[in-house]
Amino acid sequence: MNEVHLVEDGKAAPKRNPLVWAISGVALVGVAAVLYVIASASFKPHGPADLREFKKGTLEKLDVPAVPRAAPDTVFTSLDGKPATLADFKGRVVVMNLWATWCAPCKAEMPTLAKLQAAYATQPVTVLPITVDRDSDLNLVNEEMAANPPLKAYRDPGYKVSFALEPRAAGYPTTVIYDRQGRERARMSGPADWSGPEARGIVEKLLAEK
Repeated sequence: MNEVHLVEDGKAAPKRNPLVWAISGVALVGVAAVLYVIASASFKPHGPADLREFKKGTLEKLDVPAVPRAAPDTVFTSLDGKPATLADFKGRVVVMNLWATWCAPCKAEMPTLAKLQAAYATQPVTVLPITVDRDSDLNLVNEEMAANPPLKAYRDPGYKVSFALEPRAAGYPTTVIYDRQGRERARMSGPADWSGPEARGIVEKLLAEK
């Protein structure tokens, strides 16, 4: 004889088969697991964007480290002598350009850096020219900046930033690109067209990162 349970109207109802309850429980657990996986995938943080796709054109020799490099904490100065470090620009994509007025390739690429800065004037992007020129050449630095607005130059006549990079700068120009967390994501030794689609693609990808 089957066991029965009383329901509210006083009538007897057959007891559910334990096997049915077990199957239902397994099904619910399975659904919960699927939902958890979907939710986890949705909120899983993405790793750094791969910038190697932009190694073409004038950026063919772009160095993209497998692991982002830390920025040096070396102090450089504005043209009026105010100290600054790369940490001051955290939260922005930074295109740091080490250059000098006696470096012809540096001067040749400077207008393209100015165009890059102008293109992102309303976004958190800073093109950061840091000159290694001596005090006696400051008039030449000012002339170069006046010819390439909206760029604003900084100074490092002691080459401290160049030597603090890991690896150190190989020569001039050297351009290092930092993400909004202040990490080095790409580096170019030698001149390039920084107004081209490859440079803008790098900036766009770094801007899109959280």
